[in-house]
Amino acid sequence: MQLGMIGLGRMGANMAERLVRGGHQVTGYDPGEAAREQAAGRGIVAAASLQQLVDSLAAPRAVWLMVPAGRIVDETLARLLPLLAPGDTVIDGGNSFYKDSQRRAGELAAAGIAYVDCGTSGGVWGLSEGYSLMIGGGEAEVERLRPLFATLAPAPDSGWGRVGPSGAGHYSKMVHNGIEYGLMQAYAEGFAILQHKQEFALDLHQIAEIWRDGSVVRSWLLDLTSDALKKNPTLAGIAPYVEDSGEGRWTAAEAIELNVAAPVITLSLLERLRSRDDDSFTDKLLAAMRNEFGGHAIKRG
Repeated sequence: MQLGMIGLGRMGANMAERLVRGGHQVTGYDPGEAAREQAAGRGIVAAASLQQLVDSLAAPRAVWLMVPAGRIVDETLARLLPLLAPGDTVIDGGNSFYKDSQRRAGELAAAGIAYVDCGTSGGVWGLSEGYSLMIGGGEAEVERLRPLFATLAPAPDSGWGRVGPSGAGHYSKMVHNGIEYGLMQAYAEGFAILQHKQEFALDLHQIAEIWRDGSVVRSWLLDLTSDALKKNPTLAGIAPYVEDSGEGRWTAAEAIELNVAAPVITLSLLERLRSRDDDSFTDKLLAAMRNEFGGHAIKRG
C-alpha cells in the first residue's frame, strides 16, 4: 500500500521504516528538516510539506499521524483536511485521549473522511519486534488498511485487531498504559527491597535473570529491567525523576468515573508524581525501564 506518515520522530520513523521493509511505499513529513533527511536515508520518501505528501498518494489516501497528543493533533488535522478528499482515511497512532478521538471521528466523517484511532505499543523495539496495535473505527476502513496493520504487527495474524468503534482503540491503549504503570511500579519496588537488604549484598541483575526463566513474574518488562541492571547495577547517574505520558492519569480518572476500584494503577501514578520531589532507588529504576523499552530520555542526577 501507499501511506503518508506525518511525524518522523522516534516512533513515526521506525514505523515508516518497518512498512518500507514490508514492501509498502511510505512518504513521510516532519516539520524538522533533520528528521526528514534521516528518514530519507531509511528508504522513506521525504516530503517538504503536507501538500507534497498528499500529492504523492493515490486516492483513496491513507495518512498516519504520529504526533504528540492534544493540541498538535488538532492543529495538524486543521492543516491536513483541506488537502484530503472524501474516501480518504486518517489514522491517529499517537496517545490521544479517546474522547478527543471520538470527536475527531465525527468531525472528519462530516467531510466524508474516515478516522481510525490506533493505540500503538512497542516503543523503540517495534522496528524489529513489531507493534501491538489496538484499533478503533469502522470495519470497512480497518479492513482496507489490513496490509499496513499486518506489516506493523509482530505477525500478520497476531498482535493487532479492531477492538471497536471510534475511540475504542485509544481507550484500550489508555488502559494498557495504566496497567503498564502498575507492573513497572511493582518491579521497581521489589528490586528496591532487594537492594536495601545490605547484609546479603544481592546481585539484582542475577536475580532478574533467574526470574526470567520459569518464574510466574517473568515478562518483557522484566527482561528490560534485567538489561538495565546489567548495564548499570547501581543506577548511577540516573535521577529519581519519572515522567508520565498522561494516560495513567486518564485511566485513573476513568476508573473513578466508572466506579471501578483501581488502587494499584492510581498509586503507581501518584508515585511518579512523588518522584519529582524525592530521592528513591525505586524511581531511578522506573526511569531506567522507560529508557529501555521506549528510548525515553533519562534525567541525569
